[in-house]
Amino acid sequence: MSLESVLARIDSDLPAATDRLLELLRIPSISTDPAFKDACQSAADWLVADLTSLGVRASKRDTPGHPMVVGHVEGPEGQDVPHLLFYGHYDVQPVDPLNLWDRDPFDPAIEDTAKGKVIRGRGAADDKGQLMTFIEACRAWKAEHGALPCKITFFLEGEEESGSPSLVPFMQENAEELTCDLALICDTGMFNPSTPALVTMLRGLLGEELTITGPAKDLHSGMYGGIARNPIRVLSSVIANLHDAEGRVTVPGFYEGVPDLDPELKAQWDGLDFEPESFLGEVGLSQPAGETDRSGLEQIWSRPTCEVNGIWGGYTGEGFKTVLPSKAQAKISFRLVFQQDPLKIRESFRAYVQSMLPPDCTVDFHGHGASSAGIMETSAPSFEQARQALSDEWPEAAAYVGCGGSIPIAGHFKKILGMDAMLIGFGNDDDQIHSPNEKYDLNAFHKGMRSWARVLEALTRG
Repeated sequence: MSLESVLARIDSDLPAATDRLLELLRIPSISTDPAFKDACQSAADWLVADLTSLGVRASKRDTPGHPMVVGHVEGPEGQDVPHLLFYGHYDVQPVDPLNLWDRDPFDPAIEDTAKGKVIRGRGAADDKGQLMTFIEACRAWKAEHGALPCKITFFLEGEEESGSPSLVPFMQENAEELTCDLALICDTGMFNPSTPALVTMLRGLLGEELTITGPAKDLHSGMYGGIARNPIRVLSSVIANLHDAEGRVTVPGFYEGVPDLDPELKAQWDGLDFEPESFLGEVGLSQPAGETDRSGLEQIWSRPTCEVNGIWGGYTGEGFKTVLPSKAQAKISFRLVFQQDPLKIRESFRAYVQSMLPPDCTVDFHGHGASSAGIMETSAPSFEQARQALSDEWPEAAAYVGCGGSIPIAGHFKKILGMDAMLIGFGNDDDQIHSPNEKYDLNAFHKGMRSWARVLEALTRG
């Protein structure tokens, strides 16, 4: 099958492909807000109809929450081709605060910016635009050759932005149907606007909320100040002791399962154009604050973290109230890497906090999820085939990179379906996902389609 004719078809069909994306973006499929339940149904229906138009046997599958969209299509008749699964999500984040948007978030449009044309609207980059790059690549293959180059299962979720409560049960119940040779996930980004990336490392996530209680009630600071234990002081001391002077986390056993980075991969990362000062400068900072003996990319891709996400206690309203609070609370998250065990770390963290409590104080804990890190095995030939295919499309060679965030679906594919996952996306750091004025570069949308066409051809060719 000719790849060049597919690429040419993508180029000529870009206006129509953009119109289809804009149509999907107009559906306000906010999964976390029950007021938009019907919109999530509409988005699923839209995708079923679009996939069906490509000859995909697609259907909407009900769940206790929002529906899944599942579709299957065969490759060329009589050929031994791989069976790929493509995953994306059609739900989007809420749009608040609405007053910070420059336009209606569900009235998407193409806008000219100093950096080029962008597609502006909620979901443009996360994840409808990314999802459609793959579907449009398939559309071009079908138009040119009458069939897709390989067997493909489409698996599109409607709850990713609200914690995916239906995902694991659905995968377990439909494991035989969903199991393929390799999963493809398009929910990540480029290293920079000219360098594509395959994400091979995802950090896990552990969330903990703690409440330290001292006196039985709030106290007058004049009558009890000094003699009574203040839970905010205790909590502040606990938090201050979670890191040492070199930025290392002090929780006992925290670094078990965290090896040094492979020298070859570290050399590749060191060769990437990344300056921590410039990266931090975009958010008004200047100096890296993690482990002092690690590079900037190591700190955000391959090293674990402990961060305070919220802290409160006492009187925080207008004016002043001289009170010793009864309670002090904090939310703390850990990003985990390699083989760190989130449940062991939870146990160790709780014991460590207990050990730092003075007399007259107690602590209660509430967990907020625990997921392990994801490591993609890049020794499989398919990874290098995909990396070369991406390199052929973009100005710079594709790189294997880490991701500071957590994408649990990759781990679910491995644990539930026994499949490796390949994470390829075309978002950029300035896409403002989850924020007002989200956008997706039109060039990323266009070259993302071309990239997937190349990757499909490479994986099929073997």
